[in-house]
Formats: sequence, C-alpha cells, structure tokens
Amino acid sequence: MPSSPGPLPQRPGKVLAVHLAYASRAAQRGRRPAHPSYFLKPTSSVVVGEGTVERPVGTELLGFEGEIALVIGEPARRVGLEDAWDHVAGVTAANDLGLYDLRAADKGSNVRSKGGDGFTPLGPAVLDARALDPAGLRVRTWVNGELVQEDTTERLLFPLAQIVADLSQHLTLETGDVILTGTPAGAGVVVPGDVVEVEVDVPGGPATGRLRTTVVQGEHGFDPALGSVPAADDVQREEAWGSREAAGLPSRELPAALRADLERVPTAALSGQLRKRGLNNVTVEGVRTNHPGHKLVGLARTLRFVPNREDLFASHGGGFNAQKRLFDSVGAGEVIVIEARGETGSGTLGDILAIRAHALGAAGIVTDGGVRDHDAVTAVGIPVYSRGAHPAVLGRKHVPWDTDVTIACGGTTVQPGDVVVGDADGVLVVPRAIVEEVVAAALAQEEEDAWIAGQVAAGHPVDGLFPLNAQWRARFEARTAGTDGED
Repeated sequence: MPSSPGPLPQRPGKVLAVHLAYASRAAQRGRRPAHPSYFLKPTSSVVVGEGTVERPVGTELLGFEGEIALVIGEPARRVGLEDAWDHVAGVTAANDLGLYDLRAADKGSNVRSKGGDGFTPLGPAVLDARALDPAGLRVRTWVNGELVQEDTTERLLFPLAQIVADLSQHLTLETGDVILTGTPAGAGVVVPGDVVEVEVDVPGGPATGRLRTTVVQGEHGFDPALGSVPAADDVQREEAWGSREAAGLPSRELPAALRADLERVPTAALSGQLRKRGLNNVTVEGVRTNHPGHKLVGLARTLRFVPNREDLFASHGGGFNAQKRLFDSVGAGEVIVIEARGETGSGTLGDILAIRAHALGAAGIVTDGGVRDHDAVTAVGIPVYSRGAHPAVLGRKHVPWDTDVTIACGGTTVQPGDVVVGDADGVLVVPRAIVEEVVAAALAQEEEDAWIAGQVAAGHPVDGLFPLNAQWRARFEARTAGTDGED
C-alpha cells in the first residue's frame, strides 16, 4: 500500500515529465504519439506553493502548462499496469513552465528551456491517491482569473497507471519522486505581471486548491560567450501560444473560395498579371512535377540548406534537425519550399519525409535540388516539384540549417506565407498581400482569352482581335454583358 501523502518535498529525488499526454493537446500539435515519451526537470526548478517565476532578459516566450502531478509513495521498479497506481501516494497540481526561446538550443532535452529556477511550481495541497479514481481527475488553469485550460484524465492518451508502469521499466521510481503527466490544450504564453493558477480536483469532490504563480521580469539574461542564447521564431511562437491566431501570426490557411480560384487559374495567367504589376522574378526555375495534371496550391513553409561542411553537418545534420522539424510540423494545405542552391548532386528529401508531409496534409513540396527514392516519393501521392532524381543522401552536399526564413529557390525569393502555385508550366510565387487581386484579374483575363480563342476558331484573323482593339472589345463587353454585340 502507498504511504500516506504528506507535504510535498522541497527537493524530490527527481522530476519526470511527459511530453504529449492529452488528446486535445495532440490535436493542437498535429501529432499523436503511439507511446509516452519523457524528459527530466532539475529538482532545483521546484517551488512548493505560491511563488514567483522570472522571465529572463531577452526572452519573450515563457509558457505555462497546467498539469496533474503524481507523488510516488512506495518505490516502483518493473511494476505491472494493475499494480502501478498502488505506488502513487499523492496527487497535486503543477505548472510545467518553460522558455520556448531556448527550445532550439536544447534540441529536445529541455534542460535549459524547462529547467530554470522556479519552473516547476507544485501544490498547494496533496490529495491521497488511495481515495481517487485515476480516470476521474480534472485539471484547470486560469490566467489573470480567466479559465484557459480544462480537461480530465478520461481523455488522456496514456492512463496515469500506464505512465507509472512504463517509467518503472526503465528506472526506479523512489519515494517522493514527482511525475508531471502532461498538459491539455490551452497552454500559452505569460508575461510579467500575469498570474497563473492551476488546480486539480475530482469534480464535486476533493481539490488541491489553486497553485498560484506570479510572473516577474528578471534582471539577468544569457551571456553568448558562455553558450546558446534565446532565439524566437514563428514556429516557436506558434508552439508556445498554441496556435498562429493566438500568437498574432497570419493564418496558414487560404480561404476556401480563394483556393478554389487558384486551383482553376493557370500559372501562365497569374504570371501575366504579376508582370503587369512589375513582378517578373517570381518563377521557380528548372523544376518539374512528379505528378503531371495535379495542381499545386498552398502557403509556403521554407527550409534552407547551406553547402555541406563536415563540422557543421556534425552539429546540425543529425538528430531532429531543421529538415525533420519542418517536415514534422508542416500544416494542412502548406507547401514546403526548399533552398538547395540548384545543387542536384544529392537528394533533399526521400520517401519517409514525403510520407510524413502527406500524412499531415501538406499540399506539396518544391525543391531546387534532387529527390531521393524518386519512384517511392511519387507513389506517396504528394506533388513534388524538383530538378530530378539522385540516389545520394542529404549530407553529400547539404547541411539543413534553418526554417521559416526568407530563402532563394530556383532563382526566386520565397518568404514564409507566400502563395505557391504550380502546374505543368512551372511554379510561381505570389505575394500574399496581392493574391486576391491577381487571381481576380487572371480569371477575368482567362474569360477574355477564351472568348478570343472562340472567335479565332470561328475563322477571324488575330489582327485587332488579339489583343482586343476598341471594336472587338466592344463586342466582347457586349457579349459578357448579355447582349448580342455582333453585326
């Protein structure tokens, strides 16, 4: 039997945390893990009860995550699922705070991003686990008095007992150890002056009381001479706030009506309208599609490769690198655009990454480099525009460097959020700010061109008809207005 829950230890032996655990959070993230995964938080991050947390100088993305914390009673080592809950002494509230500005520096370890002093508030009260149904708990979070998170353990991807049993397969859970069991949807960013409150309860039953943490502005930053410094980009802003809308970023989705118009207007018509507006360098040169007949329409997500240098590939090419991060986070209807400098001496993607992008609903991929596993990529079904096939792996020519920045692809500049359109004639990049007017003008021109083609097919000479002179234009306008207009 577990020991009776007492006050939380100021310094538990270890603090373990689950990455993704709630279905609502997984849906928000766009990925659903098959198994739980974990990270460690330093015990020096623990604060018991009400307190403050500093946002360091030079950071903007201090994220809160209301969670249910389990306090281990009897040590657990290789316990079964049916016995795991017996090793939990108590349940309390937790706030799994973290700096998204430091996530890139950590590359998944969370040591710096989640390990700061005060980044693990716990309390205030501990509920006796023996009196609780682990499937009947609720966690709620308030920011400045507004409820922003609410979910129950019924909607966990992995039951609490499974988390305990799984961890016990790998290490001994000791008395007083704390497990943070993941956060539901609704986590976001707080700034100095904000107050975060987290409570765990049984609806209509016992509750921990609200764990209150006030955010204050710190006086210290990070010395670049000593190590990595904070760096925030739009990917981290979206992750930290929970959505692009909450982060104040432009939507990555095109309105349905606009997408439909883009799908029926040829790139040649768009190119003509862009030229009229002084935009001539908007074609991704030298790429061809692996799916002729399929139209490509979407908003750009960008990926930049730099020329291979062995020391840089060692530091940036392995693990969850920039290439994998982008392919694992691309959204529905988005187009991955890759800067490969026109280098065709290696692949810039293969079938595994193509499968991942397709599964996430990406509209397509454009690269001015090569494609590995070309036939297998084609079989995936996602449109890919490239300079052809090559069997070599990425590291032969490229280092994956960064994402969601302005890049050059096929001789044209591409910015995140640009509209990318491709068909048999090639790939165009349309600035998002003018796409509506360009599409409307292109469709109007297509209607005019179709009428001209009909007149030419009927035997009229092109002189004066293409382009329309005043007489022919009057006939066209009369026809489109519903009057005869013919002699």
